[in-house]
Amino acid sequence: MISSEKYEQSIQKLEGLVKNLESGTLPLDQALVAFQEGVGLVKNCQTLLAQAEQKVDVLIKASAESVETKPFSGSEM
Repeated sequence: MISSEKYEQSIQKLEGLVKNLESGTLPLDQALVAFQEGVGLVKNCQTLLAQAEQKVDVLIKASAESVETKPFSGSEM
């Protein structure tokens, strides 16, 4: 099961890290640690999104044979 709460928490933490890094007030060593943590959070979010996409594909395919899946593009919003 995919935890949207875990995803949302990761996004919030990532936004906080970005804000701290963009402020330019962190010493280099702390900035590198924050950057490394951010990279890990991004990878985690990408994994959770890929799992969600796979689950949606399975649900769509199971719901009707005539339904097609197509890649999502942000311009469709």
